[in-house]
Amino acid sequence: MANVSIRNLQVRLGANNVIDALDLEIGAGEFVVLLGPSGCGKSTLLHTIAGLNDASGGSIHIGGRDMTHADPKDRGIALVFQSYALYPTMNVERNMSFGLRISGTPKDEIARRVERAAGLLQLGPLLKRKPGELSGGQRQRVAIGRAIVREADVFLFDEPLSNLDAKLRTELRRELKGLHQRLGATMIYVTHDQVEAMTLADRMAVMKGGAIQQFDTPDAIYRAPENLFVATFLGSPGMNLFHGHLDTSSGIWFRSEHLALDVSHYAFRQSPAHRQAVVLGVRPEDVDVRDDGACRAPVALVEAMGAHRIVWHSFHGTQVAAIVQDDRAGGAFSLRPEQVSLFDETSTQRL
Repeated sequence: MANVSIRNLQVRLGANNVIDALDLEIGAGEFVVLLGPSGCGKSTLLHTIAGLNDASGGSIHIGGRDMTHADPKDRGIALVFQSYALYPTMNVERNMSFGLRISGTPKDEIARRVERAAGLLQLGPLLKRKPGELSGGQRQRVAIGRAIVREADVFLFDEPLSNLDAKLRTELRRELKGLHQRLGATMIYVTHDQVEAMTLADRMAVMKGGAIQQFDTPDAIYRAPENLFVATFLGSPGMNLFHGHLDTSSGIWFRSEHLALDVSHYAFRQSPAHRQAVVLGVRPEDVDVRDDGACRAPVALVEAMGAHRIVWHSFHGTQVAAIVQDDRAGGAFSLRPEQVSLFDETSTQRL
């Protein structure tokens, strides 16, 4: 395993400046997820680490060595794509060992690596089968096994589960997490699926417009989003937002036309200003549905989700989501002030 250090990275594709002045430090053995919407630059960043895109500026160090302009084969990386890209006429064993065979690796070493990878991925009984005889999940495990046999310093995954159905994605997500724990390897994983990111990552980088908006543990990002984009991108349903201002005349209160909330105990990063325009955000699980709630609002919709329900209230033209674990669906709710986030209305940054 090896650390990855990216400093002041710039990537231009044609006339477009896709990534500009990006910094990212990934520790040896970390599982880091690059998360963001389509077009945010996450795959471009991964492909540049792999050497498939040229860096226009800045540097990429892998394991302490400058790999900014090194050939992909010299970077000590293994890349797993969204498509399986298996050779249809070769069986599983030969697909996994193909790269080793063409590089002249001794046969006994190939056998050792294939056996180890097959054991890790539960592919032993399938080694003599061809790709056409495998399910989608099995084919993706073979593609991952082909990467494992390289015994690379860094493993790169470019949305490897996006072609699978929901059940297979869940199963393979669990297998990937276990694989990381067994290998202890450095892994960088690209996805637009926030559930994948939250469950897989030791740390995740939320990206927008070719820039990293926040890089931290999934729990820290979920609970304390750095800006409004991060706040609304994570979570399903997304964070509820209320526009208003701060009143510091007696304590510190958030006030809007229809809502007042004491936020005196909020961990402000700097002293708040009186009448400062802000946005208050609260996760649906931190909205208490109760008959005596401070905010009266009719129920517009109830979504049954199995283990919980999502109750949507219509609050003066704003749809407010609450997650409840029982049959409550009252016409009022309250917000938990200790769980709110506050953002500056203009800069959209966390206060």
